[in-house]
Amino acid sequence: MFRTYLNPSSVRSTCRFLSSLPTYETLKLSQPKSHVVLVELNRPTKLNAMDKQLFDELKTCFEHLNTEKSCRAIVLTGAGKAFCAGIDLKYLSNTTVNELSQIDDVARKALHTRRMVQRTQASLRAVDKCEKPVIAAVHGHCIGAGVDLTACCDIRYSSRDASFSVKEVDMGLAADVGTLQIFPKQVIDHSLFRELVFTSRLFRTEEAQQIGLISRVFDTRDALLEAAVSLASVIARKSPVAVQGSKINLNYARDHTVDDNFSFISTWNSGMLLTEDIIKNVMAASVSKDKSDKNASDGAEFEDI
Repeated sequence: MFRTYLNPSSVRSTCRFLSSLPTYETLKLSQPKSHVVLVELNRPTKLNAMDKQLFDELKTCFEHLNTEKSCRAIVLTGAGKAFCAGIDLKYLSNTTVNELSQIDDVARKALHTRRMVQRTQASLRAVDKCEKPVIAAVHGHCIGAGVDLTACCDIRYSSRDASFSVKEVDMGLAADVGTLQIFPKQVIDHSLFRELVFTSRLFRTEEAQQIGLISRVFDTRDALLEAAVSLASVIARKSPVAVQGSKINLNYARDHTVDDNFSFISTWNSGMLLTEDIIKNVMAASVSKDKSDKNASDGAEFEDI
């Protein structure tokens, strides 16, 4: 599916990287391009519904990729026919019925439930907190916790067959792991977004684009993955100091006031402006200034961080 053009040293680096990757039962990792990691939710027979193991492995995986030097950009997708069909009802039933039935006191039930929700939040927030840009490539069903997961990604693409539902209201609860916490600061049509939240109805790519949930739509899953990996590859060729610094500051800006944001970036760049990557970009730009179709950073080689 993916064409890779790697020099011999890059091939050796890729082999070392792949051999060093942890293995998971509910996730599948690969490297379709240099410095790009493709993470697939890997419970295709369950339409990638999330259970405890998937939540736990998702957190472990993204915490690992956050510090993995050879990873600069990530594509997140689902194996099989769907991106994610939401939370696994069997897991939810076992948790709520079996575990809570063993606790008599109401306050202790509440504390136990709170810890369970916070563990789940931490799993998805690991994607949001990962300093490497994460591109969601959504196809098929994206339901409930699947929408929450996309909220924790930086960029969201989809195939035309994708369908979405903020399903939690139909289950008798408010979405608590991303959708209601992150999307209200990002969506562009709050009226429609609230309609979709309050009704839990299924919606397609047209409305998903209208509210700002996804930015681009592709005819097929293959085209979707090719575009997502291509974008990740472009990002991975940029200075990782600049890219990761940009994500850190974007997330900080989302969660703070304008005055806080200016203060944070002045402190951040007091150190980051000393990077040699700026000099490399300037030199690459001077070499390629007559080539209008070539980006300056494409000619520069940056060290991993």
